[in-house]
Amino acid sequence: MRHFLLISHLKLHNANAMSSPYTIGFPAMTAWLGAVHALQRKLQTKMCDVTVTKVAISCHEFHLQTYKGQGDFVHSIIGTANPLDKDGSRPAFIEEARCHLEASLLIEVENLNIKKRERLLELIPDLVCSMKFASGDVLAVKDYQIIDFDDEDENQDKELRPILNKLMLGHVIIERRDLVIESMNEGKDALDAVLDYLKVTHSSSLDDDGKVTWTSKRKAQGWLVPIAVGFQGVSELGQAKNQRDANTPHRFAESVLTLGEFVMPYRIEHIDQLLWKYYVDLENNLYLCQNQTTT
Repeated sequence: MRHFLLISHLKLHNANAMSSPYTIGFPAMTAWLGAVHALQRKLQTKMCDVTVTKVAISCHEFHLQTYKGQGDFVHSIIGTANPLDKDGSRPAFIEEARCHLEASLLIEVENLNIKKRERLLELIPDLVCSMKFASGDVLAVKDYQIIDFDDEDENQDKELRPILNKLMLGHVIIERRDLVIESMNEGKDALDAVLDYLKVTHSSSLDDDGKVTWTSKRKAQGWLVPIAVGFQGVSELGQAKNQRDANTPHRFAESVLTLGEFVMPYRIEHIDQLLWKYYVDLENNLYLCQNQTTT
């Protein structure tokens, strides 16, 4: 028997939309799993010794804080102003991409018994409202509940459908690393493999009457987006100057991007298709979030 904590319709304000050094949009998977890890640490300080390591995200609403004026070619980030200096001038600031969103989180809970179940439901409301998720402030939560899932039941669909219904109406994000791997096997490098599925190709056709018709299409169907899923180390493990934790080895790292896809929950056939978890590949210096078992 597996147990899941559902945080339903979590409304976030000013979440971090700078999902990687190259893209803005839906918050990075590292941010969501980081919030789940922070939640586990807070629970353990309250003597609720449970393990929460996997999460599924269903997005109900998403508002990216950008602006595109009439005649503009690109969108501009809507920034927030800092307080004025002593002389009344506006101080310099770094542009930060922000978003407002509403999402439901389905978090797998391990090491749960009846006593811990009651304690968990007692602690969760105050803990969640005091936290930040993807650097966003929590405005409201519709409901909290624990859902049991029997993964040994022969009728998996009967067990899964009630859970998926609670993630509607929304789109759950899953990983489509398989598309990138397929393109790389054809000889393309990683960046071209990602861009190949994101670019929009415009073409025109001329009919017998001389009328020009423009069409736009992408390589594959589906709501494909670039997502940041972790980091790759680019230096050896060691000590860094002025590091916060003197006992933990540090290294420089760069962001890892791949393709993700937003799908309606009813298209999910197994619950593990939804769940994101940490994965570490020390041989290749990779620290990833993934929801596919293949590497």
